[in-house]
Amino acid sequence: MSSSWTFKQNKVFEVALNKYDRDAPDFFQNVAREVGDGKSVEDVKKHLAELVKDVDEIHTNGAGGSSNNNQGGSSRGGSSDGQR
Repeated sequence: MSSSWTFKQNKVFEVALNKYDRDAPDFFQNVAREVGDGKSVEDVKKHLAELVKDVDEIHTNGAGGSSNNNQGGSSRGGSSDGQR
């Protein structure tokens, strides 16, 4: 099982996530095949779970930027982003 991901593998991974039907039974096999370089179905599942976790943390904590899913939190940035 290969645990480190190169920049190129991450890009191929991102494209493959959007290319294949996530509800298809062979989704993870297809993504693993696209990424190649010895990545297994388990590698892909783990990498996707980590990505989802990171995105959830960003949305929850507001780290690293703004979210379109503002649920009444305070805005500390003071920037104008076209709000009415």
